[in-house]
Amino acid sequence: MSEEVPPTAAHVKAETSSLGDLLGDVTRDMSTLMRQEVELAKVELKQSATRAGKGSGLLAGAGVAGHFVLLFLSLALWWALGLVMGLGWSAVVVAVIWAIIAAILAALGRKELSAIKGMPQTAQTLQEIPPTLKPTT
Repeated sequence: MSEEVPPTAAHVKAETSSLGDLLGDVTRDMSTLMRQEVELAKVELKQSATRAGKGSGLLAGAGVAGHFVLLFLSLALWWALGLVMGLGWSAVVVAVIWAIIAAILAALGRKELSAIKGMPQTAQTLQEIPPTLKPTT
């Protein structure tokens, strides 16, 4: 009792269409797929950029608020030290503390920037493309 499965639309089309028609369909479908992928990428990129902008703005606001916290803590330290050693010398002490912090941060930042290698993998793959496209004889 072997039941015969009715042919699907794809089978019928494959049997009734020429190879040229089938290749044309494949090309058209690939083109449509690529256009849809590009549109999807555009939408995703726009959403990501919007979120990145919002996040950057919030981080900038946090940075400004943090700056004010450091400013007022520095003023409080200056005032407290001023009660012990005089306002002039306490201002120098606070300035020296901030100079040391700035020097340490600058040295760490310079070290991080010098460690950047750019895009080594991309550069390597781009160098491999021209030999790949040359015809071999």
